[in-house]
Amino acid sequence: MNLAETPNKENSHNPFLTLNYEPALESLGDDYYDEVIAADFPQHILRWRNDSLLPLLGLDPHAVTDKNFINAFGKFQERRPLLALRYHGYQFGTYNPDLGDGRGFLYGQVRGADGQLYDFGTKGSGKTPYSRGGDGMLTLKGGVREVLAAEALHQLGVRTSRCLTMIETGLSLWRGDEPSPTRSSVMVRVNSSHIRFGTFERLHYFQRPDLTQKLLDHVIEYYYPHLQPELNQYVLFYAELVKRVAQLVAQWMAAGFCHAVLNTDNMSITGESFDYGPYAFIPTYDPYFTAAYFDYYRRYCYSHQPSICQLNLELLQEPLQAIIDKTEMDSALGKFNKYYQDEYRSLMLKKLGFEQLDLPAANELLNLTIQFLQDSQVGYHQFFWEITRTFTAKWRDEPEMVMNGADVIPTSGASQIFENWCLLYHQILSSLDLERMPIIAQTLAENNPQTALLRPIIESVWEPIAQENNWHPFNDLVQKIQSKG
Repeated sequence: MNLAETPNKENSHNPFLTLNYEPALESLGDDYYDEVIAADFPQHILRWRNDSLLPLLGLDPHAVTDKNFINAFGKFQERRPLLALRYHGYQFGTYNPDLGDGRGFLYGQVRGADGQLYDFGTKGSGKTPYSRGGDGMLTLKGGVREVLAAEALHQLGVRTSRCLTMIETGLSLWRGDEPSPTRSSVMVRVNSSHIRFGTFERLHYFQRPDLTQKLLDHVIEYYYPHLQPELNQYVLFYAELVKRVAQLVAQWMAAGFCHAVLNTDNMSITGESFDYGPYAFIPTYDPYFTAAYFDYYRRYCYSHQPSICQLNLELLQEPLQAIIDKTEMDSALGKFNKYYQDEYRSLMLKKLGFEQLDLPAANELLNLTIQFLQDSQVGYHQFFWEITRTFTAKWRDEPEMVMNGADVIPTSGASQIFENWCLLYHQILSSLDLERMPIIAQTLAENNPQTALLRPIIESVWEPIAQENNWHPFNDLVQKIQSKG
């Protein structure tokens, strides 16, 4: 037994090490993973702890020390087995059989206070059999970016993983796009599952329908248990996954979020977004905005996200055909666009202040909104914040008051669209009872935070870290995001 595995008195009181871990995925057997050993880091500095997640795990934040985080998720004491998951995937349209967890592992699975099963997954925890010559590490900036993305998306109502902790590890990493070594970190995320579309694709590649069946039964048992009593549970699973993914991508689009790398190995079997790389929030409404600099042909640009996710669901049919009738899967996939449009419409109306709006003018308002945003190129997030900031019940009775004082200056070509938008917004308000006005103000506030996680904002908090090791701007930004400030 090595020192990291030696029980000690301190760890016997570590809340993370005394959680009731369930061997759910482990019980499937080693056809799905490899046991690995965590890296031994020269330094452990806790840079982020997500106390807002601890109650979900049944933990009192006041009873969890910084050292508890470090011992559990920096030194990885007394937690075995650590599982690097096996998967393949279509990357930029080309099948890649040389994938798998290359710089992370499944740390453990725990039942939340809500009764759901959650994964602890690491990133930057060292080499695995799938590192493909890489160092298995995560840059500190990469950790900072993922913490921010997960919290921002969570507050915007997107179904997402969240970061539990981030620890600086004292290593200097060389990256091809950096002229000098950069600092390193290890991060632990919490999400519903690390099983990917590519997990199934790998089994099909090796022609193992038996293992596909076993994995699918596992997925339904743990993540779609309400389907188990149904005779046609397999096709119902696929149909529900289609709906979840369609709604997820609608959430991204309404949030102005570009995932950047929608390969099938980055698609969760539970319809949840996770594993953020070169993501970006759109500064203005540009359908062809592309987050990843290496996406030369804009395959994963902002407006392509719905069609790409639909394609990935179609590709998933290939391994699932061993169990589910393709005709029935095609029928389920045929509902993708309706699920997407219904969710996108609902979310965008909420950003405009309307929880429910069945008026014929609602679709016209949405069309005008998108047209104005695209033609004017005003800030996407700024526009909705200015509606929120300047909204008043006077808009209902005085059309000239709509957006009065807003810091949105339309270009000459978009000024008429803006005037039409203001007039239509007033007309919709005037058709509603006065009692609805406070509800509209509240809906606006809940769906349009002032702080948008644009790239310059991220750089503005990273620079003090890189130059002065000053974490105050980062902590302040996280606090603003979490409070929807």
